[in-house]
Amino acid sequence: MNTLIIDAANERIFLMIIKSKNIYKASYDNSKTNYEKLTILINDFLNLNNLKIDNITKLYVNRGPGSAAGIRNSISVVKAINLAKKIDYYSFSFKDFNGENDNRYENIPKLCDKFNIKKNLINPIYIS
Repeated sequence: MNTLIIDAANERIFLMIIKSKNIYKASYDNSKTNYEKLTILINDFLNLNNLKIDNITKLYVNRGPGSAAGIRNSISVVKAINLAKKIDYYSFSFKDFNGENDNRYENIPKLCDKFNIKKNLINPIYIS
């Protein structure tokens, strides 16, 4: 099972692949230019780690709180991937895991299971 985590809600765009027991990370400037090419960043990151979008079995996207532009863009990309490739996605917020001490990205899939985060449902949290 290969998992892709996308977080464009914060100061940097963060991508993580969890592939078996291996973890791959990438971080990019959180800029308008990178928002516009998020799909290219994701594709390049997958290629760098010898994967294609078809190899991903689950997607996780941070729904905020954070940058409205980053959240909207990342959610749009994830929904497009779901529509085209039928890959289930989970929309999380670190606020969903209140009381957890270990909120590292690599724990997101387990935390989403533990806190019963529903698949294919997004309710963004924007900072005003």
